[in-house]
Amino acid sequence: MPVKEPGMEAEKKYPVITISREYGALGRTLASILSDRLGIPYYDKDFVKKTAEDSGYSMEDVEREGEDLSPSSALLNTFLNSAVSYKSSHDEIFKAQKAVILELSKSPCIIVGRAADHILREAGADVFCIYLYASVHDRSVNMENRVEYDELSIEKYIAKRDSLRKTYYKQYTGCEMGNANNYNICFDTGRIDISLCADIICRILESD
Repeated sequence: MPVKEPGMEAEKKYPVITISREYGALGRTLASILSDRLGIPYYDKDFVKKTAEDSGYSMEDVEREGEDLSPSSALLNTFLNSAVSYKSSHDEIFKAQKAVILELSKSPCIIVGRAADHILREAGADVFCIYLYASVHDRSVNMENRVEYDELSIEKYIAKRDSLRKTYYKQYTGCEMGNANNYNICFDTGRIDISLCADIICRILESD
């Protein structure tokens, strides 16, 4: 642990922070706030770029398949993986993401999604796991300025994205996403302001 000048308190070393979240529950917003307050980086586009470089897949592939998996794709993946010659793009991207997550965990940082909480717990890393959720109505308000819904209503789009994320998480961890037992703390971001969530987390981490 780095030490300040003699007579001064040692610099605080934070755990790796992971943020799992329902779609539209402000995970990226919380990561940005915590990054500013704690002085540690959070990874989003840089994470995708690094995974793409390591896996050989495009950034578009990593964005599309790096955290979303439909139930039908999960079933097909399981069936085809018995074939020796078959290589699933989802599986290869997951392996690359896992390697990036483990590399990043060598120093304090914040990682949003991508089953990082489970990967780091299994690796025995010093990790603080957060889960964010909210009602569909509250998440719809958060996402109302997005323009990516295609022909779906915002509510149906949120339900679709939630399903894809939960299927991905289940496929690669064997656990249910959102089970409170798997997190250090959970917040309903529809009822608790995201800045207050950050305040609480910072107080917890500073007191450790």
